[in-house]
Amino acid sequence: MTVAVTARSLFAPLGPTYDRYAALLSFGQDPRWRQYLVSRVQVPPGAKVLDVATGTGAVAAELLRRHVCRVVGVDQSPEMLAEARRRLGNRVEFHEGRAEDLPFDDASFDALTFTYLLRYVDDPGATMRELARVVRPGGTIAMLEFAVPRGPWRPLWEVYVGAVLPAVGRLISPGWHEVGRFLGPSIRGFYERYPIGRMLALWREAGIEDVRCRRLSLGGGIVVWGRRAG
Repeated sequence: MTVAVTARSLFAPLGPTYDRYAALLSFGQDPRWRQYLVSRVQVPPGAKVLDVATGTGAVAAELLRRHVCRVVGVDQSPEMLAEARRRLGNRVEFHEGRAEDLPFDDASFDALTFTYLLRYVDDPGATMRELARVVRPGGTIAMLEFAVPRGPWRPLWEVYVGAVLPAVGRLISPGWHEVGRFLGPSIRGFYERYPIGRMLALWREAGIEDVRCRRLSLGGGIVVWGRRAG
């Protein structure tokens, strides 16, 4: 079973509780990270923004709150999309689809956001090229992802993802217990394969300029952003 299939099966039943417990298990940081992600996106009035791996629509909702724009959301999980549609109705146009093969023409969007995605695709470099393809030249592309802290915070992170997260997840539900067990190895494994320098290189190789990143919450999260090359 691929990582993408595993993740989809784990998260699919959690749509109605996802945002609440994601905030709880991140000590309230997940909503703050999403707000910072959206703050990095340049969205002129009336722009069309694509939110990939939209999940329950939390980033899409923040885009609408902060900007006067049209938002399109894409996710491979029909269960997550059902929750997003329940919350946002027709304010966002939702599509079921995969980030590796987006159902849109070249340069269809003025900006693009994506959240917790690259760990779940087989070829992050090819996925970055596909994401960049649908953004007009000069448009912002921005990502939120978990990260592995450095220095003295790393041992504390290891304790949290290795023991605390699964234990707290068990108190919530069997589904959240499985997610708690899954996340630590998933995050750690991704950064072993793609340390931050290599990940940023994938962005540049995909034709994205002025790539910047900021670690958040003692290094537990990272936001990356840049502009589609002209």
